[in-house]
Amino acid sequence: MEQRRLGQGLAVSAMGLGCMGMSDFYGPRDDAQSIATIHRALDLGVTFLDTADAYGPFRNEELVGTAIRGRRDEVVVATKFGNQRAADGAFLRVNGRPEYVREACDGSLRRLGLSHIDLYYQHRVDPTVPIEETVGAMADLVRAGKVRFLGLSEAAPATIRRAHAVHPIAALQTEYSLWSREPEREILPTVRELGIGFVAYSPLGRGFLGGRFKGPEDLAADDWRRSNPRFAPENFAHNQALTARIEALAAGKGITASQLALAWVLAQGRDIVPIPGTKRREYLEQNAAAAAVELTPADLAELDRAFPPGAAAGERYAEAGMRAVNR
Repeated sequence: MEQRRLGQGLAVSAMGLGCMGMSDFYGPRDDAQSIATIHRALDLGVTFLDTADAYGPFRNEELVGTAIRGRRDEVVVATKFGNQRAADGAFLRVNGRPEYVREACDGSLRRLGLSHIDLYYQHRVDPTVPIEETVGAMADLVRAGKVRFLGLSEAAPATIRRAHAVHPIAALQTEYSLWSREPEREILPTVRELGIGFVAYSPLGRGFLGGRFKGPEDLAADDWRRSNPRFAPENFAHNQALTARIEALAAGKGITASQLALAWVLAQGRDIVPIPGTKRREYLEQNAAAAAVELTPADLAELDRAFPPGAAAGERYAEAGMRAVNR
């Protein structure tokens, strides 16, 4: 697997693995299957693993820690704090208070079974705490040897600049895919100016762009995507028609729709690293193979015509989720 560099020289596999769905949000858990998928990822050279204390909550970090035991030197572990949840899963608040930063980091280290975290993100920006105070506390973790690199998730350009002035930010993580191209307007120009890498989460549109779903009823009853506007009945058919265009283009190249969607993200710049999530080895192997897909300028132009910015129907999150996005 090709290596790419985020900011501050952090080297990661060109394709990462998002681990959230292994423990939360996307239907039933199967820890044995998920651990086998992580092991297969490492064997394929997909060594950039993404988790968070909010996933589970807490269980996903424990799962990742178990999976990488004995293979620590092969892995770049990224985790997040800030979406504070109770043990029963209840969402408490977005928390960027310095004392909480320290507490959250110690909890993540314990659950992961690590002496240090490679990349530590603020999961969401706390509007009640100046970003300088939050990042100042994160910088203390670097100085203490508990964290190597710092990141932000879903932060606005002005916030990124203020944070970067306190301590260098290595990566900005934001949703980015053919149906979520908003970062192209301001986010990507900002991070590129500052030398910050970009990590694209949900690069397959939460699985939609792979053509797996034919209707909302295909989702499990407890699947969080049932509450996502883009999966809502009033938007589903429109978005499915867009995905059909990707499937047709992919068939012409002899690859899957998921592989084409991931190849498109990879082609947007060598400073961009997608982290598609899956709990199944078969999908992992398909995703990893997308790193070898080469798209021509004609291919990219055709994808732009098929799926232009703003084409998807519905917001990325329901109203409460959109309020948590720093804009």
